[in-house]
Amino acid sequence: MKRKIILFISLLFIPFNIKAYSDKIIPGGNTIGIEVSSDGVMVVGFYKVDGKCNKTNPEIKIGDYIIKINNENVETVDDLINLVEKYENDKKVNITFRRGKKEYNTFLELIEIDNSYKTGLYVKDKITGIGTLSYIDPETNLYGALGHEIIESSSKNMIDIDDGSIFKNVVTSIDRSVNGSPGSKNAKFYSSNIYGNILKNTKYGIYGNLNKDISSGDAIEIKKLSDINLGKAYIRTVVNGEEIKEYEIEITDINKNSKLKSITFKITDEELLKQTGGIVQGMSGSPIIQDGYLIGAVTHVIVDDVTKGYGVSIITMLDEGDKLLNKN
Repeated sequence: MKRKIILFISLLFIPFNIKAYSDKIIPGGNTIGIEVSSDGVMVVGFYKVDGKCNKTNPEIKIGDYIIKINNENVETVDDLINLVEKYENDKKVNITFRRGKKEYNTFLELIEIDNSYKTGLYVKDKITGIGTLSYIDPETNLYGALGHEIIESSSKNMIDIDDGSIFKNVVTSIDRSVNGSPGSKNAKFYSSNIYGNILKNTKYGIYGNLNKDISSGDAIEIKKLSDINLGKAYIRTVVNGEEIKEYEIEITDINKNSKLKSITFKITDEELLKQTGGIVQGMSGSPIIQDGYLIGAVTHVIVDDVTKGYGVSIITMLDEGDKLLNKN
């Protein structure tokens, strides 16, 4: 009897993988402005100085992050400029840069042209864009958006973020999509009207905490990928101003082996097709709803047929947000 009691008590301490997200989730659809600051200054290109490329050994590449000059921290482009000016009389500086998870050191020559010193590097420390809010967890106030990672356009690399924010964005016009050339939402940015922070940039979206109530409806139940049906569904998105509307789509395929492109769909709503021609940039993150359940979010357009696209399962996005909650 004693051994049975001990066994029963021990079972109470077995860790369970408890999900931190709520049973019901508020679908988004809001168009949002996005701004992120990179963790270090990203190299996005090169230019010739005095007719030649300014090579280093090891060689700096597009997508690398400069994090120190002569062992002094670099967080912004202004930091980089100020440190180059500080050490310009040395004719060269020691650069610490990060590639992936590894750090490297190299020397970069400073070349004087017209009384100023050139590095031969194009760099940036911030990226601003537009996307769509996917969901809000009503209990934790955590949001997920975009459905895919923020990348830097020159390097095509995912941005290592230091911090960031989402903010008010009003759609002013649409550049329509045509096959072979996806269009885009055009919007006015209100960057001082901040909705929340960005804590995480992942291949399944961006995540953070809201500091304003921007919910546009009630919380609804969610569905696993295995419970989704082919056929009619809806996406929630904005194509004019801040008005969130639902537009009909048809789910044509479900791929349980792909997390990022697990749902294939086709836009069937004539009103949306008339306004946009299909999926446009800025729709990424638009929630997908079927039979009153939140099932996923738009991630990609199929360029050869812009009426078709892919979506990520809402469970995948919620699981990614769950990691952030458990980490904190």
